[in-house]
Amino acid sequence: MEDNGNSNSNSSLVVLNVYDLTPINNYMYWFGVGIYHSGIQVHGKEYGFGAHDFPASGVFEVEPRTCPGFIYRTSITLGQTNMTASEFRTFIEIMSCKYHGDTYHLISKNCNHFTDDVSFRLTAKQIPGWVNRLAKLGALCSCLLPESLQVTSVKQLPEYHEFSEDEFVESLSTATPRESTEIEEEQQKHLLSASDGTGDVVFVKEAHAK
Repeated sequence: MEDNGNSNSNSSLVVLNVYDLTPINNYMYWFGVGIYHSGIQVHGKEYGFGAHDFPASGVFEVEPRTCPGFIYRTSITLGQTNMTASEFRTFIEIMSCKYHGDTYHLISKNCNHFTDDVSFRLTAKQIPGWVNRLAKLGALCSCLLPESLQVTSVKQLPEYHEFSEDEFVESLSTATPRESTEIEEEQQKHLLSASDGTGDVVFVKEAHAK
């Protein structure tokens, strides 16, 4: 079991895990800029935000420092939360309502905006400025960017459609044999699977605040 650095099992360190999107970062890093992905680690799991085509949660969960498709660079301790694991799970599911995959935007709403938002809510601290500096520069110079880059989401993850196990079982029980086959085929198209090379990625099911 991973040590979160706390004697109190009800609390957890809040850690930012930063990844390179390109080897060019090895040179750009020293100038205070770069193209980075980041995930927020709490209670032994890491949470990130990625793009897909559906109006459903784009928040996903992975093992810390192992996000597929990126090169791990460093971890930064941001602070601590006194939320229990159960309380944090409810919190991140509610946060998922704000971060649908089809709302992802490279400049205005990317993975680093997500980790910054979560960090501030948990610790009252923002992530280091260099992690998302390129997006901030892009926002200032948005008039110089191609229109397609300003309005189009940049996909970091394969397409998927969130479908809970209970909903899947219910749909199968009420479907005709032909419809059942079609549902299975649709699931195979949209759900992440190990064969896609992303078997360690689990999307967080959103929950609305009561």
